[in-house]
Amino acid sequence: MQPFLAHPFDYDRLHEECGVFGVIGVADAANFVALGLHALQHRGQEAGGIISHDAEQGFNSAHRFGYVRDNFTKQSLMETLPGSLAIGHVRYSTAGTKAATAIRDVQPFFGDFSMGGCAVAHNGNITNAMALRKELIERGSIFQSSSDSECIIHLMARSIQRNIPERMKDALRRVEGAFSVIAMTRTKLIGVRDPLGVRPLVLGKVGDEGYVLSSETCALDIIGAEFIREIDPGEMVVISKGEIESSRPFGPSTGRFCIFEHVYFSRPDSIIKGRSVYETRRQIGVELAREAPVEADLVCAVPDSGTPAAIGFAHESGIPFGMGIIRNQYMGRTFIEPTEQIRNMGVRLKLNVNRALVAGKRVVLVDDSVVRGTTSRKIKDMILDAGAAEVHFRIASPPTAWPCFYGVDTPDREKLLAANMSEEEMREWIGVDSLAFVSLDGLYRAVGEAQGRNTGSPQYCDACFSGDYPVAPFDQLERGFRMKANSETAGAAITGHAAE
Repeated sequence: MQPFLAHPFDYDRLHEECGVFGVIGVADAANFVALGLHALQHRGQEAGGIISHDAEQGFNSAHRFGYVRDNFTKQSLMETLPGSLAIGHVRYSTAGTKAATAIRDVQPFFGDFSMGGCAVAHNGNITNAMALRKELIERGSIFQSSSDSECIIHLMARSIQRNIPERMKDALRRVEGAFSVIAMTRTKLIGVRDPLGVRPLVLGKVGDEGYVLSSETCALDIIGAEFIREIDPGEMVVISKGEIESSRPFGPSTGRFCIFEHVYFSRPDSIIKGRSVYETRRQIGVELAREAPVEADLVCAVPDSGTPAAIGFAHESGIPFGMGIIRNQYMGRTFIEPTEQIRNMGVRLKLNVNRALVAGKRVVLVDDSVVRGTTSRKIKDMILDAGAAEVHFRIASPPTAWPCFYGVDTPDREKLLAANMSEEEMREWIGVDSLAFVSLDGLYRAVGEAQGRNTGSPQYCDACFSGDYPVAPFDQLERGFRMKANSETAGAAITGHAAE
């Protein structure tokens, strides 16, 4: 049996690389981590891992393929992970093997240094990993995985600093790209965000003396933890014995948080920068209705990610909202050994049209994004087959025309529909009566930037829409990737911290 063959519906989506979660100061910390990872499962479904520390038994680890619920809910497994300190990771591969076929690629990674052991879990993507890996191998490092994240462990091993937090600072100063890192020693829980804060990381409190680090606030809720604050861009926190030490290893920095977290990656019940993700997505729909009105009878979401924007579009436009597409809640994101006939069914395995509702109607379909466009064509065909009179697509993000190198699984640029076609050409290729994307300024207004995007100094990382890369993707440039001229210059200036 070959597990985790990608389902056709997922092939045409952007995927976050992973989620991280760590707890200190509670009994049976690994159980809390398992619950947190379950809440972060949307960020990575290929594999997961937990490492814990117990004063008597030392470090213990478990790494498994598949869902958290299928592995880390078994008492026999969780009993092997004792202790009051643990970290965990759920994975969707972007660097390293494209499918989780090697258990050695599953995080957290562990290193045993002269001053004790350290486990590390990383969300994001190291854009100079190839260069670092080559250098480290030439100096004698032996890599055990194909993951870019392992570079952090090897850089820490080569540092001459006397404690693990200082070694981590040394290592991360050489790393470029996006990283939210959580780590643990025998007595400390550590969290770090890159200088631009591209990927998320939040701090919470659980019980009287326990603390939590998580990719999203929704994972705090599941364990009853209190949200304290977001870790700032470029900040390191070291937590031990109920105390938190904060430092800024990279000097002053200006945040460029990933705007696609608002659009798709984060769960709608999470809070980002004090704003409800659900409310932001609903507001994107409001902006869409203002920017691209259309005469229609029904607004439908492409579930589930398009639902809040569809509700906002319907409310602003006055067009009724209806569940025109029903999602099979029991499908999961993969299908074990599908036959060719089942593969050809495509999105019908996950989605079905509510014929009685859409027949004879002019339908507005609201989705979060268009990547390759193949799924959009199939959904349009399903709606028309069900008897719809017209189909209008409204997309709750600008055209995705550039690949992401900061921890998102994005196709090569030549496979992105918006990189090769105008909006009118995309409309004709998909075969809909009209097609419109929210503008970049409209998206910025929806996330709370009333004046829209600051073109001179953008408030977010929006490279997948604009081609304006805040950190030059060194490895991709070495491979011949062509950036916009202004982006390359800006990126080179921002990545100066790596050479310090």
